[in-house]
Amino acid sequence: MGLNFSYATASEIVFGSGTFNQIGKRVAGKYKNALVVCGKSNNYAEQLLEILASQNIIVTIYNIYTEPTIDVIQEGIELGRKSGCDIVFGIGGGSPIDSAKAIAAMIPNEGVLLDYLEVIGFGKPLVKSPVPCIAIPTTSGTGAEVTKNSVIKSTEKKVKVSLRSDKMYPVLAVVDPLLALSMPQHITASTGVDALTHLMETFVSNQSNPFIDLFCRDGMKRIARSLEKVVKNGNDLEAREDMAMASLL
Repeated sequence: MGLNFSYATASEIVFGSGTFNQIGKRVAGKYKNALVVCGKSNNYAEQLLEILASQNIIVTIYNIYTEPTIDVIQEGIELGRKSGCDIVFGIGGGSPIDSAKAIAAMIPNEGVLLDYLEVIGFGKPLVKSPVPCIAIPTTSGTGAEVTKNSVIKSTEKKVKVSLRSDKMYPVLAVVDPLLALSMPQHITASTGVDALTHLMETFVSNQSNPFIDLFCRDGMKRIARSLEKVVKNGNDLEAREDMAMASLL
């Protein structure tokens, strides 16, 4: 009695080792011009470019070297609009994925990013649906591939705020544990603790519900049995799979 909740996430989630290689057939014939948002290390981005090229998709790369800021995102928006992209990919950690979601959301919507930001902006709702966004995490910590907001830093105000909308869920999240094998030990550790923190925070929240608690319990168990293992041995694929799943949860 009295149990009420709602739940929404990415339109489709594809999880498993080797799923990165499915991207080509999933975009085949659907898109012509892609913006690929990635971080400092773009080894997987280069592989993605090859996949997209095999499908005759024109690609523009946009590198995110720091946490996304208003200026960085606005530059990406202008690049996406200028290139006429009809699909945005975010590949990497939370920063490029959050950036990709924000850029995809803003490309078809008039004005500048500040018009739509919470707290320091005007908080306008997105009127037009975003350009489709596909999120491909290469770390296991933020879960940004399945959320409806982008965390963006204002260097002027010295605060982090969100661009948030029910329209901003990625159309596809591809979670391939193999992509995390290249993570350095310290990033493996810090992103793993990040995932644990998110799960614990949600589990003890006074807005929690039995449905979400299922996710939290399973995710915390996976981290408890696998985080230490994967920090000690980054090639432990079973532990990498646990951490990828926990981050997703």
